[in-house]
Amino acid sequence: MDVVVPFLGEPAHLEELRARLVRLRLGPGDSVVVVDNTPGGEPPKSIGGEGGVRVIRATERATPGFARNRGAALGGAQWLVFIDADTSPSPDLLDRYFDPPPRDRTGLLAGGVLDEAVPASAGAAARYQYLRGAMSQEDTLRHGRWGYPKTANVACRRSAFEAAGRFREDIRAGEDADLAYRLRTAGWEVERRDGATVVHRSRQTTRDFIAQKLLHGAGGAWLERQYPGSHPSRGLAGLVWWGLRAATAGLVAAAWERDRDRAVWALFDPLDLIAWELGRSLPNQRPVPERSHWRRVLERPR
Repeated sequence: MDVVVPFLGEPAHLEELRARLVRLRLGPGDSVVVVDNTPGGEPPKSIGGEGGVRVIRATERATPGFARNRGAALGGAQWLVFIDADTSPSPDLLDRYFDPPPRDRTGLLAGGVLDEAVPASAGAAARYQYLRGAMSQEDTLRHGRWGYPKTANVACRRSAFEAAGRFREDIRAGEDADLAYRLRTAGWEVERRDGATVVHRSRQTTRDFIAQKLLHGAGGAWLERQYPGSHPSRGLAGLVWWGLRAATAGLVAAAWERDRDRAVWALFDPLDLIAWELGRSLPNQRPVPERSHWRRVLERPR
């Protein structure tokens, strides 16, 4: 199995990621590569392989699909495992993916994603994500024909991956759903592997939480244009009105019961849905189209 992890961030966080990945138990023929997708720097090149974890630079296009494709091209194993950089994989992750062995027509294995456990006294944004199970595979797999496993933790049969055309490299979000839909159209199936787990780190601030939801909304709108009916709009005006009423009622009940978690939910559940809907107005393409009024904001130097 070839494990591919796209990364965008500070050098110190890259080293922390490498330290987490070193704990993975590898068998003969397994590999781990981190693809540093942070804008700037030199063309792709290896910068070491300490502890069995190789790091390359791939900065020509700052999208997760581009990074994952570059990492996948380096290996030759029959299965590719994609996990996010803000996860901590269990040491036996790769073993768990093959317990039991996948069926012949299985193209995707949906690994388990656990939201980082945080105490009741934690920041409101992180606590809400834990209460909601925001990153669980069930969050997206439950949508019937439009369900898909998140690439926070997923394994893909290489032959299916290559035949489907790999990840789209020109979008910032929604590339996991897009790949899953193309694989399903080609006749490939999805199996659950809830025992093959990673722990997903929550966004710690309200600002980061909103930014994530806006990004997901942009991806959802792009998917709806490509696959009508997959991610329909809920209507922003009605959603805002519902959100105000739901938040008010929830906060009153939380104050009466002295229940902080209920207050957190009352505030962040509407914020979650409204931010996602607002994000639908943002461009999902990278680079941002020149005609977009968001171009100057979204592509400013980091």
